[in-house]
Amino acid sequence: MLIYIAGSGAMGCRMGYNLHKAGNDVIFLDNWQEHIDCVKENGLKITGDVEETVQVEMMRPEEATREADVVIVLVKAMQLPEMMGKIQGIVGENTKILCLLNGLGHEDVLKQYVPEKNILLGVTIWLATLVGPGHANLAGTGTIFLQSLDKSGEEVGRQVAEVLDNAGLNASYNEDVMPLIWRKAAVNGTMNSTCALLDCKIEELFASEAGLKIVNHIIDEFYEVAIAEGVNVTREEMAEYVEESSIKAAHHYPSMHQDLVQKNRATEIDFINGAVYSKGQRLGIETPYCELLTELVHAKESVLKI
Repeated sequence: MLIYIAGSGAMGCRMGYNLHKAGNDVIFLDNWQEHIDCVKENGLKITGDVEETVQVEMMRPEEATREADVVIVLVKAMQLPEMMGKIQGIVGENTKILCLLNGLGHEDVLKQYVPEKNILLGVTIWLATLVGPGHANLAGTGTIFLQSLDKSGEEVGRQVAEVLDNAGLNASYNEDVMPLIWRKAAVNGTMNSTCALLDCKIEELFASEAGLKIVNHIIDEFYEVAIAEGVNVTREEMAEYVEESSIKAAHHYPSMHQDLVQKNRATEIDFINGAVYSKGQRLGIETPYCELLTELVHAKESVLKI
């Protein structure tokens, strides 16, 4: 099975490294030339739970020519259209696209490039850090749940899940992955924009009475829109998952803080709180907290001239 990793940042390195070590034919794709050059010259350096350097194939997406069996998409949400456009040459009639991006609504983008039967949606809680070009820190454990968007793709979806699981990625096929995707989106929706705007760690947000009030209003909005979209999730499940995640990641700055505050980069806000606001507008559901947070993050991006 020829597997491309479309987006070889921290999570892409995690997935690709495990799949490579399990004996799969893996090609890493990325747009960061310094990262590509380091891997080509020195190999991919892995630290954390293991310390080794592996020789892997990495290139720019437009340089890939071999038709893929599976493409695992791991770019930032706003980069998805660009990446899908660049890899059209390796996407064949039966190529499966596994989307593990944070946020909501990615299936609508993917349908513009591949048939619905070829789309696999998934959610992962693996963690990884890209220390620098050619160097990934991989520590801890996680899971992957995935589902074929179309019933006709279930058999191949199960095969892909088995390949990932055999690579030590604790993957399984789930017949209804949307509740899991929305639960994780609620985690990002409560922590990312708030911590980025308040310039605080997750534990600081949840230690504040006002912060908890905001968190609960955000959960309400995510839940109401999810139910209106037909997602089989309860508010209690969503709130419990947010609370559990806040404890596990208490001492961390979430990824949007890293992007907006630490690195002055554009954020994925339109695919998290912004997605709930947009869906709410279409469904006639008011989401004032998600709307305001989305506008505040965009205003901050504008102030920083991102």
